Amino acid sequence: VQLQASGGGLVQAGGSLRLSCARSGRTVSDYSMAWFRQAPGREREFVATIWRRNTYYADSVKGRFTVSRDSGQNTVYLQMNSLKPEDTAVYYCAGGVRLIYSDIGRSQRYDYWGQGTQVTVSS
Repeated sequence: VQLQASGGGLVQAGGSLRLSCARSGRTVSDYSMAWFRQAPGREREFVATIWRRNTYYADSVKGRFTVSRDSGQNTVYLQMNSLKPEDTAVYYCAGGVRLIYSDIGRSQRYDYWGQGTQVTVSS
């Protein structure tokens, strides 16, 4: 499985960006995709996921970010609105297999990672 993230960039506070993560390679059953981010000097943190047809978000992005996937389930999107300077980070998409609910926010439970895309929000 390969993941390719795109869509990052520089935006002013209050602006929007849409990230995409395209999956390719072998088909895997019971497969979930998520978004994480890592700011300089900080640990990688969970942002959002679609798990078993439900969406879950970190409290810091709830109400501003929306995660979705295409009908073929090979691409996951992260629509980011009302961006804040504290959203500045490298954003990673991740794929995990046979995750349970308690796994979805834990980066170590994900087996596949994209290369990351930089999001910079200026004040």
